[in-house]
Formats: sequence, C-alpha cells, structure tokens
Amino acid sequence: MKYKGKNSILFMLYAICIGAITGLIVWSFLKIMNVSIEFLWKTLPNMLQIPFYTIIVCTLGGLLIGIWKEKSGDYPEELQIVMNKVKKEGRYSYHNIGSISVSAMLPLIFGGSVGPEAGLTGVIAGLCTWIGDKFKRLFKEMKELTQMGVSATLGTIFHSPMFGFVEPIESEEEDATLPKTSKMVLYFIAIFGAFGIFILLNHVFQQSPGMATFEGLEIGIKEWICLLPFSLIGMIAGYFYYFSHKVVTKISTPIQNHTIIKCMLGGLLLGIAGTFLPYTMFSGEHQMEEVINKWQAIGVGILLFTAITKLFITNTCIIMGFKGGHFFPCIFSGICIGYAFSILTGVNSIFCVSVITTSLMASLMKKPFATVLLLMICFPIEAIPIMLLAAVIGSSIKIPSKLL
Repeated sequence: MKYKGKNSILFMLYAICIGAITGLIVWSFLKIMNVSIEFLWKTLPNMLQIPFYTIIVCTLGGLLIGIWKEKSGDYPEELQIVMNKVKKEGRYSYHNIGSISVSAMLPLIFGGSVGPEAGLTGVIAGLCTWIGDKFKRLFKEMKELTQMGVSATLGTIFHSPMFGFVEPIESEEEDATLPKTSKMVLYFIAIFGAFGIFILLNHVFQQSPGMATFEGLEIGIKEWICLLPFSLIGMIAGYFYYFSHKVVTKISTPIQNHTIIKCMLGGLLLGIAGTFLPYTMFSGEHQMEEVINKWQAIGVGILLFTAITKLFITNTCIIMGFKGGHFFPCIFSGICIGYAFSILTGVNSIFCVSVITTSLMASLMKKPFATVLLLMICFPIEAIPIMLLAAVIGSSIKIPSKLL
C-alpha cells in the first residue's frame, strides 16, 4: 500500500504529535523523579540527621512499593516484554497507565538500581495504543503509532535517536503493515520530534543534558593487544549478571507470593549495599560524571566491588519488586570495571571503558549494532571501530544455559 495525498500528510502529522507527546511525557517524568530524589536524598537527610537513613528509607520504600503492588499489580513490565507485546500484537494495554506510571516512579525515587526505560516505554506504548484505537477508522495502520512511540521513548531516554530507531526493529519480522521507506520516515519524524522537545525543555529549564561524555581516547599497540582480553572481561561481567539473576531468583522463590515482604527485603538489601557503596544505588546515569572526575582516587578495589555489587543489586531490585530497566546500571558497572583495569594495566582509560562497557552490554542485548548506537552518545566517534569489534565479540559468545 502506498500513502498519498491527505492520508500521507495526516499520518505524518500524527507521527509528529506522537513524538512531541512522548518527549513531553519523558521530560516530565524525569523531572518529577529528579525533584523527588533531590528532596528525599539530599534535603530531608540534612534536616533529620538520623543514623542508618539509607537503610530506613529503602526499607520503607519497599513497604510502600509492596502495598502499591498489592493494590495495582506487578508493574512495570520489563522492557523486552513490552516490546515483544507491541511487536506481536501491535498494541499495549492502556487501562492501567496510571498504575504503571506510579509503579515505575517509586523504585527510582527510593534509590533502586534500575532505569526508567521499562516503565516509560509501557506508558507511552499504552498511550499510543489508546490514540490508535480512537482513530482506527481512519487507518488500519494506526497500530504503527505504538511502535513509533516505543522507538521515540527509547531514543529520548538514552539520548540516542538512532538507537531508538534500531533497537525495536533490529530483529523485527518482515510483516509490518507500512512499507519500509514510509515506515522509516515516520519513525524518524516521531523519534526526532520527541528528542527535540526533550532537548528544548532541558534548555528552557536549564536541566542537565543527560549522560556524561568520555574524551581523551588514544589507541596504540598496547590498546590493540588488550582489545580481545578486555572484550572477554566485559563478556564475563555479562555472565555474572545472568548468574546473579539466577541466584536472586532462586533465593526469592519462597517469598514470591508475599509481595510486601519481598519488596521490603529488596529495599533492605538495597539500603545495606547503598550504605557501604553509595554508587550501587540509583540508575547510575547522573553518577557517571562523579566517577569520571575521580576514578583514580576511588581506586581499583572500590571500582570493581561497586561494579560487581551493582550488577547483583540491579537483579535484586528487579526480582524483589523495585522493578525497572537494567541498561543504565549495567552501563555504569561497565564503566567502573573499565576504569579499574585502566589503573591495573596502564592502558588508555577511555579505551578500557569503551571496550569493556560495549562488550558487557552486547552480551546482554545480543544486538551489536544497537549496542554501539546506544553507547556512542557517551564515547568519541573514533571509538566506534573498537566498539563494533567489542560488540561483536560480546554478543557472539553464547551464554551457558545453566546461567539462564
């Protein structure tokens, strides 16, 4: 089917609106989250000055999350589950958007080592499905709005429009209703519309631009020699992520049906980890800048222990009720490991960080191209060739079935 005249223009206008709405929702969500975190973790503790504040707040947060889940359901769903539903069904339920929004926000506010992508993608997918249902008499292809909304959300959250385009469709089956060319144009309109609104609002309200950037890449003989070993180190970190997921799942099995107890225990473990290793809390996006500025002072031991613990705590949060995305925490862990090995080996720090982080993420995503697009917003353009090699290595080695 080809789109001409009024239909084509009208569908393009819908794509623009979807992008603008997505950008506004993502920005508003993150703004509310950051203001709440600022109050709960900076303003309030300065006022109260009570011991074990982190443990108390995380445990109480677990209690609140557990009560909310008992009332509204076990949301948000994991990012891959949301994307699979959208791909297979062309839609996502919108009858619980409010519950998903609150469920996505609470773990982030109470320090969970998770990202916002899972909850926000579910919210946008539900909203786009609702819009599609309202206008389905105009086009049977209105279900494409949901897929465009997912792409726009991912591109905005991770500050990488190209990642938002590639990630949802890299493995997509060739049964989409829209022609490829038309679909690509509409996707880009929605993605860049969302990202543009997000950037504009950040500029107007003088907000942080997003993820930290890494500069100072130098590649010599020593770096090329270390490419394979460092890629394998990132892959091993990915193995540990899967292993810790299996361990936490097994440990939590006896209390899976006791939602409140499970969430409170998850909060308690998060609070204990955060008391001794503060960087194990939160998604890690805004903590990257701190690590960039003082990684040498932090030292090898703390960097490695933080990275390993954060991978474990991320799974603990997700499985024990503090649900959210795992991309940002895993990226942060890869960065810590990279800096640690730079100290140990004397290899260029940006080389270490880019290779190990890329390999780690590729071992989890199994999509080399999407992995590089996700991370290139952080690393210099000249790092792309080594990142591609690291991504291929990290994604090509099969995870042992015992870890899954």
